[in-house]
Amino acid sequence: MTQTADTRLGQALRQRVAAHPQQSGIHPLQIAPEAFAARIALARLAQRTLDMQYYIWHSDTTGQLLWEAAWEAAERGVRVRMLIDDANTKGLDPILAALDAHPNIEVRLYNPFANRGARLGDFAFDFTRVNHRMHNKSFTADNQAAIVGGRNIGDEYFGANTQVGFQDLDVLAIGAVVQEVSNEFDLFWNSPSAYPAASVIPPSNAGGPAMLREGWQKVHQSEEAQRYVDVVQKTALVSQLSQDRVPFEWTTAHVINDDPAKTLSTSDRTEFQLLPHLEQSMGRPERQLDLVSPYFVPGKEGSEGLMALAKRGVKVRVLTNSLSATDVSPVHAGYTRYRKDLLKAGVVLYELKPGAALPSVKDNDDVPRGLPGSGSGTTKAAALHAKTFSKDRNRVFVGSFNLDPRSARLNTEMGMVIDSPVLANGLSTKLDGLLPSEAYEVRLLPDGDSLEWIERGPQGETRYTTEPGSTAMRRGWVDFLRILPIEWML
Repeated sequence: MTQTADTRLGQALRQRVAAHPQQSGIHPLQIAPEAFAARIALARLAQRTLDMQYYIWHSDTTGQLLWEAAWEAAERGVRVRMLIDDANTKGLDPILAALDAHPNIEVRLYNPFANRGARLGDFAFDFTRVNHRMHNKSFTADNQAAIVGGRNIGDEYFGANTQVGFQDLDVLAIGAVVQEVSNEFDLFWNSPSAYPAASVIPPSNAGGPAMLREGWQKVHQSEEAQRYVDVVQKTALVSQLSQDRVPFEWTTAHVINDDPAKTLSTSDRTEFQLLPHLEQSMGRPERQLDLVSPYFVPGKEGSEGLMALAKRGVKVRVLTNSLSATDVSPVHAGYTRYRKDLLKAGVVLYELKPGAALPSVKDNDDVPRGLPGSGSGTTKAAALHAKTFSKDRNRVFVGSFNLDPRSARLNTEMGMVIDSPVLANGLSTKLDGLLPSEAYEVRLLPDGDSLEWIERGPQGETRYTTEPGSTAMRRGWVDFLRILPIEWML
């Protein structure tokens, strides 16, 4: 294990960490440009190690800027490790090879495709294997600070894309839990499914570094990128970082994750799965359970569990994407199979409007309206992407896990369970205040079989008897998808 207590990060955090032995400092990152700023800051502060694990890493403005920051860290002598799931790397082989060729950077691809140019061949002849993906997301600098949550690396996750944006949530952590994040990374890094990039993709030629620098120069010259960087520089977190005044809540936090053996398992072995650990770590709800999941397909067993909670008096509230906000129609089709039964049992369902603001876990946050991706309505299309659950207003989960069969049984996932009345109550309180205006409430009509969607605004209530904001064609497509036996893949 690399010793990092004497690094800049270690020295800067030493006094605060020593004052809270066995505890972790947690700072939520809801505002999209702040989530990007936190990652750039950690990359620039790292002196010994920089470990990054992601399902998606796009070659766009934020993706390129983070690659550049990682390269600059490697140039300073930092050991940089990038573990990227191979599902979304099509076309990136030259970039990944050039990065991997740096003596201080190692890239590994998780569960890679053998056919680099014709991936459909792998789906046709090796479907069982390639259908399992690594959905984990973490960013750790010098074993001293880590970011865990729902964001991948790409403009839509960091508010840099004015056409589409995801409302998401991460936490920045220091203290005891950081070692758990590092342990999770090492577990996946050393797993049989993590292949050195050099064993999978063609080697980089001598012009690799020049190609990378040319790409980064184009990004810096882009007016859109310059505007985004200016927004990032003006965030409150950047000011707090420069003054070493980032507010942390000190509490108990633990990492939970799937075992990477899940990727190669051909059976549904619960000992490899995160879900049982999540249920145990969160504990039995007694009063209230708030679930925020963009892709919500609870399945028969999950639905029965939620309905049982509601029937014994627990206030169960779910926020997911509306049909007009979701980016994955088959998942919405899977969700609709359980909607009526959940409502009949007393579960409260909300569906986020497109372009609406994500409720923050901070109790008194000041979300800067007008920032792209912050819920200001500046993006043409915005959808929920955060995965966070609050139990009894005293414990909260933040991570990559969706409440759907894919997260439960096919993909690997990770997240953090945090004992925090401040964060958990903050999430529930924000849901109390924002859901009536930012989401449609779904209810059963008196006939017990039909649904209505209630939209509340300054002029009162508007009621819909079909999914609001959707076309007849899209609703018909969802109805068709409902009859297909594909729920196990969702």
